[in-house]
Amino acid sequence: MNAVSTLGLDLGTSSAKAVVTDTGGSVLAQASAGYAVSSAMAGYAESDPADWWSAVTACAREAVAAAGRAGGAPPAAIGLSGQMHGLVLASADGEALRPALLWADSRATGALAAYRGLGPAALARLANPLTPGMTGPLLMWVAEHEPETYQDASWALAPKDWLRARLTGEIHAEPSDASASLLYDVPGDRWDLEVVAALGLDAGLLAPVLPSAGAPAGHLAARAAAELGLPAGIPVAAGAGDTAAATLGSGIGLGEVQLTVGTGAQVIRPLAAPASRAEAGVHLYRSATPDGWYQMGATLSAGLSLNWVREVMNASWGELYASAGHRGRIDDPIFVPHLSGERTPYCDPALRGSWTALSLASDRTSLLRCALEGVAFAIRDALDALLGADRPPRLRLAGGGTLAASWRQLLADVLGLPLCAVDVPAASGRGAALLGAHAAGLLSFDDITGPLAPPAGLAAEPDPAMAAFHADRYARFRHIVSVLQPREEGAQPREEGPGNEGTA
Repeated sequence: MNAVSTLGLDLGTSSAKAVVTDTGGSVLAQASAGYAVSSAMAGYAESDPADWWSAVTACAREAVAAAGRAGGAPPAAIGLSGQMHGLVLASADGEALRPALLWADSRATGALAAYRGLGPAALARLANPLTPGMTGPLLMWVAEHEPETYQDASWALAPKDWLRARLTGEIHAEPSDASASLLYDVPGDRWDLEVVAALGLDAGLLAPVLPSAGAPAGHLAARAAAELGLPAGIPVAAGAGDTAAATLGSGIGLGEVQLTVGTGAQVIRPLAAPASRAEAGVHLYRSATPDGWYQMGATLSAGLSLNWVREVMNASWGELYASAGHRGRIDDPIFVPHLSGERTPYCDPALRGSWTALSLASDRTSLLRCALEGVAFAIRDALDALLGADRPPRLRLAGGGTLAASWRQLLADVLGLPLCAVDVPAASGRGAALLGAHAAGLLSFDDITGPLAPPAGLAAEPDPAMAAFHADRYARFRHIVSVLQPREEGAQPREEGPGNEGTA
C-alpha cells in the first residue's frame, strides 16, 4: 500500500518549488520551475502571478509524479510557503489586477516619511525597521500612483496568500506574513487598524488572519485540482512565509541561529516572546508555530547579486563557486553587493554596489571570488547586527545557495563560525508540507517540532589564517559602504574601518 504523502508549495522570488513528503517528514520528491523578475525602472521588481501559477502547476506535477514512482500516494493535503513582503492586488475572486510588487522593490521609499510621522507608540507596535518593499509602503505607492487599480482592488495579499486563493477560492492571511507587512501590531498579533487609518489606507483590503498551523484554510477547488492533476477537495493549510516555513522545515529551536542563502540571505534566531531590535535594522516576525516569534537579519542581494555578476561576466555557476577555492590576495578588489539597496543593518534602499580598488592584476577569477566574498561580508553585517557579541557555538546553514563546498568554506572564514548544514535543502517546502500534514490531521504539532527535526552535519569550520585575512578585508568593506551611502551635500562619510579606497 502506498504511503500517505503531503505536498509543500514554496513560491520563491525567482522560482516555485514543490516538495512531497511522507508523514514522517522525509522528502520523497522535489521539483522546481522558474519565472522572471522584471525591472522596468531602477528600483522596480515585479513578477506576473500568472507566471507563478504556470510554474507551480509544472513543478507540482513533476514532484507528485516522481513521488508516485517512489511509492507515494497522491498528496492528501497541501501546505504553502512563499516569498515575504511584497504586494498582490486582487479582485474579489482573487484575480491579480496588476503584476505583483516584490520585496526587492524600492519605489515606495517616499512612503516611509508617513511612517516616520506615526509616533513612537505606533512604531513600537510595528516593531520593525522601515523598508520600502513591505506591503504597507507598496500599497501607499499604488494608492498614489495607480489610483484606479487601488480603487478596483478588493484585497492586498502576500504572494503565498494569493497562491492559496488560487488553489481554494478563499481569501485569508496568516501571522508570519502579516507581521512582515508594516501594517501589523506585532506584539499584539493583529492588524494595526490605527496605523492603517493614519496612513490613509483601506482596512477592508486586509484579509482575515488565520493561524499558520491549525485547521485547513480551505480545500482544493476543482479547477485548480484539474490543472495540478490532484484530487479536488483535499485540505490546504494557511501556510507561512518562506523564512518561517524554513525554520519549521529545518527543525531550528530556541538558542540556535540559522543562515539561509537564496536570492537574498537571512539569519534568524527563534524567540519565545517578541523582542524588537528595529533600531539595529533587525526584523521581528511571528513564526509558523502557534505562539512563537523570530528575529531576522536580512541581506537583500545574495544570489540576486551573484547571478548579476555571473551574467555580466558570462560565467557559469560552477565557475563562480570554483573561484572561492582560489587563494585571494590582500589587495584584491572589494565587491559591495548592494545593487538594490540593503536592509540589515543599513535599511537604505538608495545604497548601491561597487567593485573597488581594481588594478591590472585583477583577473576574471579574482573578480568572481571577490563577488562571493562581498556577499559573505554583507551576510556578516546582518549577523553582527542580529547577535552583537552574543555568538552561538555554531551556525546552521540552509538554502539552495550554499551547496558548493568552497563557498561554504569562504562563508565560515568570513563569519568566523562553524557551519552545520541542515540535511533538507528544500527547507521551506518541507516546512510547508508539514503544515499541510498538520492541517489534514496527519501530524500533531508536537510531531512537527519534536522528533522530525533533522540532524545537522559539520559543513565547514573557520580556518584561523583565512579568518584573519578576511577580517582585514571586511574592515575595508565597511569603510567602502560608508563612502557609498548617500548623504547630504557637504557631509563627510562615516568611518567604518581603515583604508582610503576610491570606487571603480
